Amino acid sequence: MQPSSTAPNTKRSVLSVSDLNREVKHLLEGSVPLLWISGEISNFTVPSSGHWYFSLKDARAQVRCAMFRGRNRSVAFPPKNGREVLIRARVSLYEGRGEFQLIVEHMEEAGFGALMRQLEQLKAKLQAEGLFDSARKRALPYLPTNIGIITSPTGAAIRDMIHVLGRRHPGAQIELWPVAVQGQGAAQQIAAAIEKAGRSGRHDLLIVGRGGGSLEDLWPFNEEVVARALAACPIPTISAVGHETDTTVSDLAADVRAPTPSAAAEIASANAAELFQRLENSKLRLYRATQQQMRHLQQQVMLRRNQLRHPREQLQNRTQRLDHLEMRLFAAGQQQIQQRRSQLTVAHRAFTHCQPQRRLQEKHEQLRMAQNGLQRAMKHLLQRNTDRLNQQAQLLNNVSPLAVLQRGYAIAKDSQGRALKDSRTLTVDQEIQVQLAQGHFSARIESID
Repeated sequence: MQPSSTAPNTKRSVLSVSDLNREVKHLLEGSVPLLWISGEISNFTVPSSGHWYFSLKDARAQVRCAMFRGRNRSVAFPPKNGREVLIRARVSLYEGRGEFQLIVEHMEEAGFGALMRQLEQLKAKLQAEGLFDSARKRALPYLPTNIGIITSPTGAAIRDMIHVLGRRHPGAQIELWPVAVQGQGAAQQIAAAIEKAGRSGRHDLLIVGRGGGSLEDLWPFNEEVVARALAACPIPTISAVGHETDTTVSDLAADVRAPTPSAAAEIASANAAELFQRLENSKLRLYRATQQQMRHLQQQVMLRRNQLRHPREQLQNRTQRLDHLEMRLFAAGQQQIQQRRSQLTVAHRAFTHCQPQRRLQEKHEQLRMAQNGLQRAMKHLLQRNTDRLNQQAQLLNNVSPLAVLQRGYAIAKDSQGRALKDSRTLTVDQEIQVQLAQGHFSARIESID
């Protein structure tokens, strides 16, 4: 019996485990869109990489989840085991272990997303009706004397506002309208208090608010009934809900939004604080002016007191002044006498200089000195002219023809005594005169070249 062959007649397509997991991963990621999923966190871990790994479960099932560091930085609350959350994720497969998992891109506390969507819808509705328009908002009174506050009577907000108003606007009357600021029915209480306070006619300004808290705690101030009550209130309103980062529907509907209850009290008392500050500045300036005037008057009193002197002192001063004038008169007389003596001495000297014998001697001396000066000048002039003559003679001698003859040259002249310069003017047998440096002689021309 021949054994049967198990070899396939056709070539089989065989996948590795890695290939299979990769194909399944691509299939899942390509066919399932982003999903919103709610559940409870369990097995939450954070390795050194900063990524988050946890399971999301409900009463009957669970699924592995991963939220990478670049995404989990935007989560506004600390996740922990047992917390209900709402996530937006895409399905995937961890190839290394073939485990189905969710890659989380966004996480928020359960119920938060629904509240936010509800809040945005309400804002859009009221915005469309014009409840948030700046044109309908009223200016706050310049100096409110009666301020109504709608808030919890036991919270920190009322204490903060009373403290600020007492410090900045102590003359204002404050009336509290106690309401619940969170929980079931709080929005209806707040709206009813706004309506009653507006109808009472006692207040110049109304502050509505509470301290900080979660979105759920602040939710009564996001209710439509509160927004409409603020919009319909006949007196100006300030909304002061939560912290600076919290913005509620009541903040948008009120005439003015304050970031905190304390800030609302500061806004309400801004003009009063300014007036008190101006008053304090005026008091300070008045005090300084009064002090300055007092000092000036004291100086005037001291000056007048110094001017009031005893008659004996005045008599002594007069006597001293008389002595001083007497000494000045004596000194002036002595000075006049000295001047006259000096003038007499000068006149005597002038008279002495005017005697004829002395004047004659002076003139003789002057004449002698003039003669000596003239002789010196004539000698000097004669010497200078002699030197100039010698210089001119030397120059004349340098250009004289006689000086040329002294160097061995001769001058030929015709019978008329004219110097011969051109041989073409001569004739054979012509008699000429030749001048030498020493003497002269006659010559006859025999030939001409």
